Amino acid sequence: MATTDILLLKPVENLGNEGEQVSVRAGFARNYLLPHGIAIPLTKANRKQVEVLRARSEARRKAELEGAKALATKLEAVKVAIAVKTGPGGKVFGSVTATDLIARIKEDGIELDKKQVSLHTPARALGKHTTRIRLHPEVSVDFEFEIVSENPIEDSGEAQS
Repeated sequence: MATTDILLLKPVENLGNEGEQVSVRAGFARNYLLPHGIAIPLTKANRKQVEVLRARSEARRKAELEGAKALATKLEAVKVAIAVKTGPGGKVFGSVTATDLIARIKEDGIELDKKQVSLHTPARALGKHTTRIRLHPEVSVDFEFEIVSENPIEDSGEAQS
């Protein structure tokens, strides 16, 4: 397989960060990375750009890490209760998904992406639940939320028999 050495101008997931020299298949570089301006061919003239790109990349990573830490402290202070419809005996109709949780957190002024919330299975019961929110590769928060009934819970007729 033919490979080519390129210099990344932007971070690419599972490949590398900006300023890194990577070896990729020639077709991937020719058909995707180079036309989209994500990378440039590695030549003697382009090697001079490496240090500038690395410095810019390092500054961006530090800023992202600081922003993630600040967002983590804000998230730890937020208390979320999601009201759902319930039937007799407190049975929940439907479930609470990551999208519902993100929408509720957004009301408190915190923007999250669905990829950051790892609620693997939707919550289908009343009470407290915990999920992991990954803000940065080095910063994650165990976030607690509560599911409550929006109408009073009535005992089912079977309990009275």
